[in-house]
Amino acid sequence: MSPQEMIEKVLDLSTADDVVVIVDEGSSANLRFAGNTLTTNGVSRSSQLTVISIVGRGVGVVSRAAVRPEQLADIVAAADHAAEDAQPSEDARPLVEGGRSSDWDAPADPTSIGVFGEFAPALGRAFATAEAGGRKLYGFAEHIVTTTFLGTSTGTRLRHTQPTGRLELNAKSPDMKRSAWTGVATRDFTDVDVAALDASLAQRLEWAKKRIDLPAGRYETLLPPSAVSDLMIYLYWKAGARDALEGRTVFSSPGGGTRVGEALSELPINLSAVPAAPGIECAPFVVAHASSRQSSVFDNGLPLEPTDWIAGGRLTNLLQTRYSAELTGLSVTPEIDNLVMTGPEGGRSLEEMIASTERGLLLTCLWYIREVDPQTLLLTGLTRDGVYLVENGEVVGEVNNFRFNESPVDLLRRLSEVGASEQTLPREWNDYFTRAIMPPVRVPDFNMSTVSQAS
Repeated sequence: MSPQEMIEKVLDLSTADDVVVIVDEGSSANLRFAGNTLTTNGVSRSSQLTVISIVGRGVGVVSRAAVRPEQLADIVAAADHAAEDAQPSEDARPLVEGGRSSDWDAPADPTSIGVFGEFAPALGRAFATAEAGGRKLYGFAEHIVTTTFLGTSTGTRLRHTQPTGRLELNAKSPDMKRSAWTGVATRDFTDVDVAALDASLAQRLEWAKKRIDLPAGRYETLLPPSAVSDLMIYLYWKAGARDALEGRTVFSSPGGGTRVGEALSELPINLSAVPAAPGIECAPFVVAHASSRQSSVFDNGLPLEPTDWIAGGRLTNLLQTRYSAELTGLSVTPEIDNLVMTGPEGGRSLEEMIASTERGLLLTCLWYIREVDPQTLLLTGLTRDGVYLVENGEVVGEVNNFRFNESPVDLLRRLSEVGASEQTLPREWNDYFTRAIMPPVRVPDFNMSTVSQAS
């Protein structure tokens, strides 16, 4: 049974007042490698059905994987019964009406191991180059394609195919004491330059031959796009309008309400989400498998428009459902699955920023990021796979790792430079969020709170 046929069957079987049906057809392909040798590869398929029944204002949600046609009646009945027994949902609103994708009737688009057709030989050549250079490459490449079909009792028939690719590449010295990391996000692996990535790692391992121990403290610090993305993604996840309205977050106004309209930075920083942004395209409509404080099943199928979260340094929007927008009086701005940060025009590259640094630290990436205080969005975490000392425009050696304590909101206020934005891969959050375009930034006083023994 095709996803489209499954949706129509569910809608026919349900006795609820309204129904939302979501079918996610997924496929993945991966390569794993260690010590300059390919170790494993594989392909997998998945299918998940989510039935959202609405009776009055009550909602019942049942989700099952690998559903057979003969199981549909029981799944629908379970969702209908759950809706009948449910308490009224405060976010209940009329379902979005109509809307049909032009390719609705087409089958799901799977990936295959063939997606690595150009990438795998290039990876093999990088193995040979690394071996000759006395370093070992470790990591994995993964490509996932998920086609989501959304059908409702109000006539909505929408679909979106989302390719998601990522490469994480780690280089180590023969004694395993020096380590460097890089990663990229891609839609199809045709744009991944493995040789350039390996050359970058080789340079970082060369920098690390000289070790310099530094104490904890505040340092002028250059954060590359990957590290910036991890911080900004966490800021984005915590930008819920309802939580802000109720005084729970850094975006709550001390006098009540939200901080929308307030300047967060003196620099003309923009943080936005654009469904059609080249290279990081994502679903142009809401897909909500369940309701939460930042999403609503009643909003399924709602069109998504380009949204500025921060514009010109000023907070302009927060994550909204139709329900929370009524509470706050702000625009309906649901979450979008990509994020773009830009600064002033003419931003410099990370290499140019290094060249103009008198003395400071250059980070590679952040990891083990955890929230300390939601009222300030204070985060803690560790540096990883290379912290370097820059003096007079040159990297002079590798320093020890640190634990940091910083708020991404406060960082926006303190930034002294924002470089040129580029597509990047977050290190910490790439299991959940890969579509990001971020700049390198300069922070005059990044808080390295303690020295870390992590490597």
